[in-house]
Parts: sequence; structure tokens; C-alpha cells
Amino acid sequence: MADTSLPTLEMLWEACDPHDALAERFGLQDAGSAARWVATVLDDHWGVRVDACERIVISDHNALAWVATPSGDRLAKWSVVPERFARLTQVARLTHWLHREGLPVSAPVRSLDGDLQVEVDDVTMSLQDVVDGELLDVDDPQQVRAAGAVLARLHLALATYPDADRAVAPAAPPAPVATRVSDWLGSLRDHVPAAARTILRRLVDDAPADRLPTQLVHGDFRSSNVICRGRDVAAVIDLEEVRLDHCVVEVARSAVMLGTRYRNWGPVSAEVRATFLAGYETVRPLTPAEAGWWDTLVLWHAWALVPPGEDPTGWGRSAHDQLEDLARAR
Repeated sequence: MADTSLPTLEMLWEACDPHDALAERFGLQDAGSAARWVATVLDDHWGVRVDACERIVISDHNALAWVATPSGDRLAKWSVVPERFARLTQVARLTHWLHREGLPVSAPVRSLDGDLQVEVDDVTMSLQDVVDGELLDVDDPQQVRAAGAVLARLHLALATYPDADRAVAPAAPPAPVATRVSDWLGSLRDHVPAAARTILRRLVDDAPADRLPTQLVHGDFRSSNVICRGRDVAAVIDLEEVRLDHCVVEVARSAVMLGTRYRNWGPVSAEVRATFLAGYETVRPLTPAEAGWWDTLVLWHAWALVPPGEDPTGWGRSAHDQLEDLARAR
């Protein structure tokens, strides 16, 4: 590695010391030793020379390293959780397949042995090209609309993925939506007002019969996982949470959480949610059954994000506004 300067070391979302996390979770004593280890693995298994390791970010027991190479900037991602190794291999295969299908994803680079995910030194690692762009800006209606359309394209592709069973094995199909919402209502604490519970129960009772199809969905589609360049979506990243669910459940959850990144999560406006859905429906219109569940699912996800204590970013106010809008509409 030509550049011996130390990479920036940081936590993605946790409020703890990244140097302690690096040593305790990954067995790497400092940023310099981590950079040298990454460079060695990339050279040995991908034949990639690292000119500089610029940044290392830690998320739980996973880490990401941005490296400069003669062929451009690349991103090495690794995990030290053995229970996730097989799943991450399946996610890499799925991401590679989506790339071949023309979806805007950050595809893994094959190793010298042809692998998309490599196990070495009790870790599993993948390598990707760095995608230029910025995280989705929910104040830009064109980006929001483009994000909705890309999620629809992703859903259509995921519905045809030939190895869906392997991608989520051994996960069971989700419970019916009515059961999920009802179970959540039954577990609530007092911070959700009686009026919200009452309307949600009525909405569940009035919703269409729950025969929504189940398929693979992204699992975590929001600003932190959508990279935009200008008006367009350059890449949808981090498919590690891919799972079986109903498309409309993911669309509603994503509409509510669209503006969330890593810290200080906050809600988006009704206009942003509507623009996102409109973009989605330019590619995949909701079925009548899905449309019949829309208000219920948006309200459910909105209240599910209201914290029981302090609410500095206004999730409670946003959920109350949705409740009032629904009450007026009814």
C-alpha cells in the first residue's frame, strides 16, 4: 500500500469509540493495521493493489473500507459474524444477478477464484466499485419520484429471481398483514393514543381480504440506501436485509421512513410520501387490494416509529397529522 497515512475511522450509527470497536470486534489494534490488513486481503484474493485506504466505517460487527486502487475507488465490506456468512454469500449472488438484469445496484467484483464473497481470516468479505453520488434528498421531488420508480423495478425483478428460496432460507413467509397489525396493537404501550388504536383497528376491519402475494423485497429501502446522481438513482445499496414480504408493506414502510439515514431519524411530509408512491406506480401500479391496505399500512408504520419517550425529530407530530387526515377523510 503506497500511501501510509491513516484512514479516517468512524461509527456508522452507534455512539461509541470506533477505535475500541475496531479492536474489540475485529481484533485490529488501530486504523493503520486495519488498512494494511484490508490491502493484503485485496491483493491476495482479488489481485487489487491498494494505493490508499481512505476511510473505515464500523456498523455493529460489520465494516466498510473505502480504498483507492489503480482501477478506481472501491469499497471492501466484511463481517465477523459466522452465522451471517452463508446469507451474505446469497446476498452477493442476488446483487450480481440484479446487476445483470439492469438494476442500479452496486455489484460485487469477482475474486481471482471467481467468488463474489470470500471467506478469509474468520471473516467474509466482498469488493465493490464505489458509486459516485449523494444519498437520496427527500427535499428533491424528482429524486423522490425516481426512487419510487426504482423500487418498483426492483420489486418486479425480485419477483422473478430464480434462487429466492436460497436467498432467504430458512425464513418463513410473513404472517398476514391483519395479524401483524393486530398483534402490534396488542403489544402497545401508552404512548400511542386510544384514537390511533381505534382508527387502526377500524382500518384493519375494513381492509380487503388479506390475499396479498409474497415475494422477495429489499427490506431496508430508505435514503441511507439510495444513492442519487442528479435526478436519477445511481444505485440501491445494502440488500443484506432482503426478505419475504408483501410489496405494498415495503412501499408503505419506505414512504414513511424515506428520509431516515444513520442518526436523528425524522419523518417526511405527506407530499413526499405521495410523490414516492406516484413514482412507484409509474412502473408498478398498486392492485386494488394493495391500494385498499395503503392508509392502514402508512399509519401503522408511522405510529410504530414514535418513540415511547422523548421525540426530538417529530415522529409523534407526523403520526398525529396522518391520524387527523384520515379522520377527516372518513
